[in-house]
Amino acid sequence: MNGNYLKKIDNEIVIKIAQEIGFDLIGFAKAEILNDEILLYENWLKNNFHSGMSYMTKNLDKKKDIKKILPEVKSVISLGLNYYKNVDYSDLPINAGKVSRYAWGKDYHIVIGEMLKKLENELRIIDERFKSISYVDTGPVLDKVWAVKAGLGWMGKHTNIINRKIGSWFFIGNILCNYEFDYSKQENDFCGSCNACIDACPTSAIIVPYVVDSNKCISYQTIENKDIIPNELKNKFDNWGFGCDICQDVCPWNNRFAKESHLTEFEPINKYLQLDEIEQMTEEEFNKKFKYSPIKRSKLKGVKRNLSHLFD
Repeated sequence: MNGNYLKKIDNEIVIKIAQEIGFDLIGFAKAEILNDEILLYENWLKNNFHSGMSYMTKNLDKKKDIKKILPEVKSVISLGLNYYKNVDYSDLPINAGKVSRYAWGKDYHIVIGEMLKKLENELRIIDERFKSISYVDTGPVLDKVWAVKAGLGWMGKHTNIINRKIGSWFFIGNILCNYEFDYSKQENDFCGSCNACIDACPTSAIIVPYVVDSNKCISYQTIENKDIIPNELKNKFDNWGFGCDICQDVCPWNNRFAKESHLTEFEPINKYLQLDEIEQMTEEEFNKKFKYSPIKRSKLKGVKRNLSHLFD
């Protein structure tokens, strides 16, 4: 195939279909080797800032060069899906732990995964030569790096991607494909001198701008950590029972530009976890209640541990 192949699908077509499916942000990045980015990532790993997430050390060669995932890859289509719901925790019961906003509704892996497959299928109908692989934060790709390269936003000091129009309350999905596009312009970094996220973190997990130490992060401790929560973090969780939104809650870009998600899948069904209810739950009841929720990731044992940490 020469450099002018596959011209049936263009930016306009992808954007139109993606918006019809429900995506809020769409950008295009040229597939390239991530030399600088992988060096930063490897340095982060060497400092053990990934803590117990050993899976993050795997497939570094694929994260660096996505041609090792899809040899024909020419581009990455990066997509953002807004999940913000304008609800607070003013009704938080006694002895209840707050749940991170991203986990209030249906598991985003399911929601975005279905949307990505639909987009890929629609593009394949237009041109059967369209070849792709998509990921929602689970594959051997640096999702945030590609989101930045595709112009969805810039990497904030809290390491979430910030978009000037909707803030940082959005999920990211990426499609690796064998098409060439007009590539998006990367966004400038508009964090400036603001350190609101760094100053607000109760465990000082953002050790320097753009670097988070997972060992200190409330989200890591309440979701990914399968062991005991370190005593030095006692009384620093601000009632977070699953995840944490502090660094995003205080971000001026979110305070000014956050917009309500149009999706009912992200309605606040599981806004908090009640200690009494969780303590009485069986494994079967837990799995049934949180079958389609990100909360199932911590398992009943983990959620009990989290709430015990808060209220012992």
